[in-house]
Amino acid sequence: MSSPTRALRGNPTATLIAVSFGLFMVGLDATVVSIANPAISAGLGTSFAELQWITNVYLLGLAVFLILGGKIGDKFGRRRTYIAGVIAFALTSVAIGLVGTATGVIVFRALQGASAAMLMPQTLALLRATFPREKFGMAVGIWGGVSSVAIAAGPIVGGALVAGLGWESIFYINAPIAVIGVAVSALVLRESVAEHSTGRFDVAGVVLLALGLAAILVGIVQAESWGWGSAATIGAFVAGLALLAAFVGVEARVEHPLLPLSLFRSPGFSVGGLAIGTNFFTLLGVTFFLTLYLMNLRGYEGLQTGIMLLPLSGVSIIASPLGAVAVSRIGTRLTMALGMGLITVSFLALLTTGIDSPYWAMAVAFVILSFGVGFTMTSAADSIVGSAPVHLAGVAGGFQATMLQLGGALGTAVFAAVVSSSVSSAAPGLGLDETAADGLAQGIVPGDLSAADAVVAQDAFLDGFHSALVVGAVVAAIVCVLALTVIRSQRRPSVATVLEETVEAEAAHA
Repeated sequence: MSSPTRALRGNPTATLIAVSFGLFMVGLDATVVSIANPAISAGLGTSFAELQWITNVYLLGLAVFLILGGKIGDKFGRRRTYIAGVIAFALTSVAIGLVGTATGVIVFRALQGASAAMLMPQTLALLRATFPREKFGMAVGIWGGVSSVAIAAGPIVGGALVAGLGWESIFYINAPIAVIGVAVSALVLRESVAEHSTGRFDVAGVVLLALGLAAILVGIVQAESWGWGSAATIGAFVAGLALLAAFVGVEARVEHPLLPLSLFRSPGFSVGGLAIGTNFFTLLGVTFFLTLYLMNLRGYEGLQTGIMLLPLSGVSIIASPLGAVAVSRIGTRLTMALGMGLITVSFLALLTTGIDSPYWAMAVAFVILSFGVGFTMTSAADSIVGSAPVHLAGVAGGFQATMLQLGGALGTAVFAAVVSSSVSSAAPGLGLDETAADGLAQGIVPGDLSAADAVVAQDAFLDGFHSALVVGAVVAAIVCVLALTVIRSQRRPSVATVLEETVEAEAAHA
């Protein structure tokens, strides 16, 4: 090995650069796909349920396998697990663009989510194993900055790529990033494993959790086409609840549970988990429909839509640091309540959206929502980690990330169910067949309607969107009240500590 290579191996700065490639890909895909949804639907002829699954199955893959991904890296080596995750993420991304069918896209999106779950925990673990303690806080800050920039860039990058090269290009772009990332990682990353990596994987817990969550999501997503009272829908919900009950039973008995149930005895842990889930329930639910509203109903192009959504994604760069300052000044409980309150206010403000709404009004609501999300994220992360024993800090980080992804998947599914219900009620009076009604649920008004019927169709979509906003506002308001009444302790840790805990929530590793 050459001297320059020996000098780079394990170098903290070089390690930070190497893990930033994988981190950037995952952050970019968190927001870039929403802009491409209308183009994917048009290109593949997806149904509304299939379009939801393209988003939800990725989040489900992340939610289920994040904790396991961290444990695999701890036991078998973070360097090799990270590199394997980056390669798998790139291969599944290319496959999504090539497969050419909605079913194929859904399958490879699930595998892409599992790949992201493999690489994400290693990014922070490799930094922790490389940086000296006194400089780790700086590394965490840069880690968070890279993630925030990727998330903020997603809508604009997605809009530009879809307009110029087609929706497949938003997935192909991961390939060159991954090639460079793997080359740099192979050169500079030093292998590390956890000091205490013994203990069997809770395979039964992983399987039961995955199947239980999937069954419930199937019930929500398919209920509109199956019927809410149908045997298939009820069966999916019953099966999901039964599997989750079995998961709880397994976790109470196994020696090394995926999620120790004793953690839920702390109100801060339980409400913090609920808050972080609600945070992304509202954010991803509304983002999914804002894109359809702006592009399909209002007729804006992808790049223009990405720029219009920039106040929502871009403000996130400063929202979390300001949330950390708020936690250090006024405490976890009040910051969490403030964050949930801001989300509630933003959703109520978005109720004014119509076919001719001025952009400035939406932009103000986007900024309020972004601050609410940032404040809730930091306070919930602090509440969860601060409530967990030190030896379970890693599990607490995994729980945060699981709730984050699960909340996003449920938000998309529930919002879609509400909008679909509104459209279904109006479809018979407009003489719409199933395909046209399915398109209207995505904001696509059939072109053969009269002017009067077109207005009715627009109103049906907007009424559904407004009802979904009310659902989100009510849920956020309930969690706001819970934060104020159930959480008692007013933790006021340092800003650096809160930011580190927030990063742990995103990476699922402590």
